[in-house]
Amino acid sequence: MSRIAKAPVIIPSDVEINLDGNIMTVKGIKGQLSLTLNSAVNVDIADNVVHVQWDKDNKKATAQAGTARAILSNMVTGVSSGFEKKLTLIGVGYRAQAKESILSLSLGFSHPVDFEVPAGITVETPTQTEIVVRGTDKQLVGEVSAKIRAYRPPEPYKGKGVRYADEHVVRKEAKKK
Repeated sequence: MSRIAKAPVIIPSDVEINLDGNIMTVKGIKGQLSLTLNSAVNVDIADNVVHVQWDKDNKKATAQAGTARAILSNMVTGVSSGFEKKLTLIGVGYRAQAKESILSLSLGFSHPVDFEVPAGITVETPTQTEIVVRGTDKQLVGEVSAKIRAYRPPEPYKGKGVRYADEHVVRKEAKKK
């Protein structure tokens, strides 16, 4: 049985949840998100608590219930407080600059890399070597961060590249004569 699906999702006072058939809409101070629920999962909303119901004999329904509960919890957290990922640039001459909806990166290539930021995401550069990605959708924040990191992932010999702020890069020893 799914332990994640059994846990209730507590709704803060500033968050409103609407259920219209299989479409669940979550509204908060940071924005609005919607989710189409799987047909194997039912949701009960009562007293600012959401419980996920499913057929406990069906393994696929159990998996879908855990997934639906986790996504719903992330939606509630996203519209109330939001999500953020921090990236750092390590390398000589590596720079980042955010201009409206474009992130301009200088990563040692012969040309600057211009990354177009999708709607619903804000990118800030507190310093030239730090990037902060913020948004309400946890999946989209992670996806944008991964795309930025993919331009120049950290290499194992000198550690140069774009890495998450909490990422530890395992360094390799250089070739010896």
